[in-house]
Amino acid sequence: MTGTEELLIHRHGPVSVIELNRPDARNALTTSMLRGVGVAAAAAETDPETRVLVLTGAGDRAFCAGMDLRSFADGSDFDTGNEGAAAYQRLVRGEISIPVIAAANGTAVGGGLELLLGADLIVAATTARFGFPEAKRGLFPAAGGTFIGTRLPLGIALELTLTGDPITATRGYEVGLVNAVVAPGEVLPTALALAQRIADNAPLALAACKQLVRLAVTDAAEANECLGQWQKTVFNSEDAKEGARAFLDKRKPVWLGR
Repeated sequence: MTGTEELLIHRHGPVSVIELNRPDARNALTTSMLRGVGVAAAAAETDPETRVLVLTGAGDRAFCAGMDLRSFADGSDFDTGNEGAAAYQRLVRGEISIPVIAAANGTAVGGGLELLLGADLIVAATTARFGFPEAKRGLFPAAGGTFIGTRLPLGIALELTLTGDPITATRGYEVGLVNAVVAPGEVLPTALALAQRIADNAPLALAACKQLVRLAVTDAAEANECLGQWQKTVFNSEDAKEGARAFLDKRKPVWLGR
């Protein structure tokens, strides 16, 4: 385990886990945490030994309560030109190239829900709640929350943003926001098991699936253009040949990532 006191990095074989570690503050994000999450996500993305990234929070009260307003009010500067800040923004937009799973150990609201939406898959505790309360405070979710309609039906997305009221993990599952709802103590183990199932697959194939599926929702024209590029890269790769050989030999493939 490595990391600062407010941010911990765990390793589970090919899976890297970033843990928000301010349980007494409901894992609210300080500016240093934002940069730290970005740096850790970028490091996982470029590490050939890391196949999947998992995001979680310490404790059982909250995954993340959003931005720490005390830190913001104290004048802490979040420079968007900073490398860590830029990587954090890529994470929230779902642009980190490796698969990302969120283990939502508790409630995620505001900026916490925006961070959650950067994940490709979400495992949530039965006690979790999700919401964007910004409109109740004269604001709106400006760090990616208004793109929630790419993950949810339009009416549900508008309900969340216009009312500011949270939804339960169970409803989140019913409307497609959450992939699994489990007991609080099973959230991280379930996410890690899911991450391992993904990590067993070919890295290039995973990168292609992630980018193309996401683009198909937001920009079909670009998705079609990228499809041809990925076909050349993946179908002519060493991993594609290894996949066929392993299937014929009835053995587990050994991926090279090329």
